[in-house]
Amino acid sequence: MQKAILLAAGAALSLASMTASAASISYKTEALEVVGVLQEIAGPSARCPTQFGGTITGHGMSTTLGPLAFVANDCITPSGAIFTFNKGRFIILTASGDQVFASYSGQMVPTGVGTQYTFTGGTFQITGGTGQYIFATGGGALDGGEDMATGAGNIKLTGKISYWTW
Repeated sequence: MQKAILLAAGAALSLASMTASAASISYKTEALEVVGVLQEIAGPSARCPTQFGGTITGHGMSTTLGPLAFVANDCITPSGAIFTFNKGRFIILTASGDQVFASYSGQMVPTGVGTQYTFTGGTFQITGGTGQYIFATGGGALDGGEDMATGAGNIKLTGKISYWTW
């Protein structure tokens, strides 16, 4: 009998603890803006149908994520002076060590000024992450530009992110 009472009391305390913890967990949707600089190296890529892709590194700042660094890679399909990038995979690393994963695609078109290109029709889709972003979703527009001769450029992501907070 005493064991049964102790078990019931333990179960009640566990349930109360879980209820209190659950009360502090919420799903949050926020505007997301990331502004940064990037460096791309284009070259052979076995994973791409065209066998040509880009590897990108960079850093920046976000209204939601704070200071961050990122790495990305994509496949590039040239068509005259226009380049389509697709099958892009992005990893954003926050200062806390959490990561946000995203896929992306778009086009690079010449601006008419030297080897400067601008990103057009670019989009990104958040596919998850680590830490508090493990089940993150969202997406939006990808803008920016790049000097095709040097690979130096800038990027701006504008959209929304939804994630669990605790």
